[in-house]
Amino acid sequence: MVQQFLNGIITGSLYALIAVGLTMVYGILRILHIAHAAVFVGGAYIGLVAYTFTGSLVLALIAAAAGCSVLGYLIQRYLYTPMLTEERIVPLIASVGLFILCEDLFRLLGGPYIRAFKVDLWFEKIAFLEAVVTAHQVLILITTAVCLLVVYAVISKTKLGLAWQATAQDMDTARAMGVNIRQVVTFNFIIASSIAAIAGVMTAINYNSVLPTMGSVISYKMFAIVVLGGMGSIPGTVVASLIIGMSETFMSAYFGFIMPRDAIAFTAMILILIVRPQGLFGRAR
Repeated sequence: MVQQFLNGIITGSLYALIAVGLTMVYGILRILHIAHAAVFVGGAYIGLVAYTFTGSLVLALIAAAAGCSVLGYLIQRYLYTPMLTEERIVPLIASVGLFILCEDLFRLLGGPYIRAFKVDLWFEKIAFLEAVVTAHQVLILITTAVCLLVVYAVISKTKLGLAWQATAQDMDTARAMGVNIRQVVTFNFIIASSIAAIAGVMTAINYNSVLPTMGSVISYKMFAIVVLGGMGSIPGTVVASLIIGMSETFMSAYFGFIMPRDAIAFTAMILILIVRPQGLFGRAR
């Protein structure tokens, strides 16, 4: 039981790292940024290349975050910005198309096969209470906590965060009050894309694999998490990620024959939305 609980926390932490960026983008632009999954995969590949050449995990994370920050900026500047005046379905379709394009691009550049991402850390595992926690899992927990604390600090303790909140509430009013909307949106995408890149590296390390299609299922699963948490709510996204991670782990461990693991996220979303249609932390309208 303790082992499964820890495994669920680890899985939920990875989901939170991936989905929080999508929530950040939706919170400001009200766009379902499905191409965020492509940024996630790109971070895994950049991290793998950087680690192969340097042997340093820190440099790999920095390279992945920097590379994906540029990618996120380009997506925001040249894909979403020209479409802000269109119906919300237009950038959504464009985002899905970009994700499919990037997936094929990763397949061409990185090859269609799985690449190993083996990282040797300072210890192998820790055993306690009849459970075992690996060094990679400890790294995931620490990384997730640091990233979420940084996001919280930026939103609640800085002028950028204040402008961020104002833009999320009413973009036109924020612009009229002197908020630089372009700057706020740009930093939003840069931070969200950096976290997605780190999530890609952490996921690749955890499963010791990088492949072009590793974002296919997660693109739909993070959508389910964002809806479950309450559209645009970062705390809701974190809680929903942990719920989905725990549900998948326990259902797979004890009731694995009932349904595929990847279907559990959507089942949990449906059941909770029946009770709270606005999501866990969303506001009823």
